[in-house]
Formats: sequence, structure tokens, C-alpha cells
Amino acid sequence: MLDYDKEADRYDALRGGEPRAAAAAHAVLGLVPHGTRSLLDLACGTGIVTRRLAAAREGLRVTGVDLAPAMVRHAAARLPGAVVRADSRRLPFADGRFDAVTTVWLLHLLGSADDVRTVVGECARVLRPGGVYVTTVDKAAAHNVGSDIDAVLADRPPSPARDAAATVEACARAHGLLPAGQARFTGLGQGRSPRRTIADLRRGWFVTLPPDTPLAERFAARLAALPDQDRPRPDPVFTLRAFRKPPDPAAFPAPRIP
Repeated sequence: MLDYDKEADRYDALRGGEPRAAAAAHAVLGLVPHGTRSLLDLACGTGIVTRRLAAAREGLRVTGVDLAPAMVRHAAARLPGAVVRADSRRLPFADGRFDAVTTVWLLHLLGSADDVRTVVGECARVLRPGGVYVTTVDKAAAHNVGSDIDAVLADRPPSPARDAAATVEACARAHGLLPAGQARFTGLGQGRSPRRTIADLRRGWFVTLPPDTPLAERFAARLAALPDQDRPRPDPVFTLRAFRKPPDPAAFPAPRIP
């Protein structure tokens, strides 16, 4: 697992920078209803996407949350007074506080299925009735673009897909959230080259290939044998799913029949 405190200073540069952030924010906002006044962005990282969410719509108040102190510092510089350090499994907000909640590139990082259920449950809890939850799903699969790099990595030990679409939908339904749409966007600037993939491997990107192990080095050697070491392969295409919290029936009492 990557150390996101150590990653913070170079995180944006290694992941497509502003073009990727713009694509992500545009896709997220396409699933967030107009009229939304408050949005919680969990695992906001450096705030590069969060800032775009906040700037895109007049009157939209955006709060960012991240657990890594260095990420929070970067995000707070982009959104002063609007970023909180907290664990997404135990959010410091009241029930029904937000009109929308987002978890972009978070669920795949969680350590267990229980953590996924807990985080989705917290998102549902702080979401107001009628609000929308938006999340990425199937992140690892998005990076498999059918390249020669993917062919090499196909033999690595498998890891569970915590953010599999079916799993996330089941968790959402268990917490009373109903499917409300989906979207896709391109991870601009994230196409892998062999040399960059080797660097990622040695930084701990691949959880089943721990750095400085013989297995990791065998994969590094196979990647180093590929042609065009610095040519990026195609960019990944990420998937977003949206879920709506049903309106509170008490807010819409049944009409009286004379």
C-alpha cells in the first residue's frame, strides 16, 4: 500500500494533474442534481478535484475530508477552511448533513469488505433524504486497457476488488440507497509506460507485489524487457455510480381524503 503522506507532494503530477481532475469533476457533477447546496468529498486527497467541484457551481458548499495529514495540508491550501482530517469510517458530521457525498478513488483502497460496508453506511448516514451518493467502482479493472503491460501484470497474485460494482450496489442497498445513474470519464495522463509501471511497482502501488521482494523484481525485469519503455499506453476509463437516498416520507405526508 502506498504511503499517501509521502505521495502528497508528487501525487498530482503522477496522476494526470489538472486535465484528469477536470474530467473527474465534470463527470461527478453530471450525477449531482442542480440545486445541490452542500457536498462532502471523502478521500479528497490534495483537493485538486474538490476545488473544481466547489468552483463549478455558484452556491455549492464543498467540504473535503482526508485521513493523510500531508494530503489535508495540500487540500486546505486549495480550499481554506473547508477541509477536515477524519477517517471515512467515522465521520464527524451529523446525520443528514449533506445534499451529496462523493468517494472518488476511495473504496478500492479499503482493507476489508467490512470497511467498505462501513464507509458506504457513513455516506448514507450523513446524506439527507433525497440526496445523492456518487462513487467510483471497478478501479483496478479500469487500468486494464489490453496493453502489453497488462499482459505481464496478468500473472501477478490477485487481490480482492473491494469496489466491484455489484458489491458497492449491494452495500448501498443495504443502507437504503437506490441506484440513480452512472457515468464514465477518462483518466487523462494516466496511461502507463513500462518504465513508469516499474517505478510504481517499486513504490508499493501493487498491493500483492510488495517492493523489494524477489517476486516484485521478477515482474520489474519482465516489464523492463518490453519495447517503447517511455511510451504511455492508453489512458484508463473510470466508472462512476450514483445512488439516491429516498425522500423522508414524513416530509411529504399523504393527502387527506375527504
